[in-house]
Amino acid sequence: MLSVSFPGTKPSSQYYDCRFAVLREPLGFERGAELLEDDDQAIHAWIVHGETVAAVGRAHLIPSGSDGSGTDHSGPNAGMIPGFGPLTNSDNRPAIQIRQMGTRQEFRRQGLAAEILAGLEAAAKTHFSAKLGLLQAREHAIPFYQSQGWKLIDEPYSIHGIGPHRSMMKLL
Repeated sequence: MLSVSFPGTKPSSQYYDCRFAVLREPLGFERGAELLEDDDQAIHAWIVHGETVAAVGRAHLIPSGSDGSGTDHSGPNAGMIPGFGPLTNSDNRPAIQIRQMGTRQEFRRQGLAAEILAGLEAAAKTHFSAKLGLLQAREHAIPFYQSQGWKLIDEPYSIHGIGPHRSMMKLL
């Protein structure tokens, strides 16, 4: 079952354990790289199977005047993530960024990521009045996001320590 928390609430340690295990540990990152400085300002979504958080994701409002660029994580040697071109058009605001989407290997291909993504999109529209969603997808995840209605908006680039990515958007 999908759970969603809103800004001002802190997800459980099991939520962060899943983020680390899926997104950071396989790349050799130290514990702490799963944390983002603005986690307290984000919407978080997760699905629990039994006692295990099986899938996670988060969405945050991109501040007015920001192009969405920043560091990939709060830990040392964080790579930089580029800004989003569509934010130069004020009609695309308020805009959110989806980040930290991940599903544990044993729970993949069961629709959990689609449920997380749909939950984040709906919550962002309600809570932030978001008009546009943006994200940076790892290359292997691009077909998944396209199947959920997201469109590529740039050329390939690499985030240091993470690998090849493409930016994507979706009108909400």
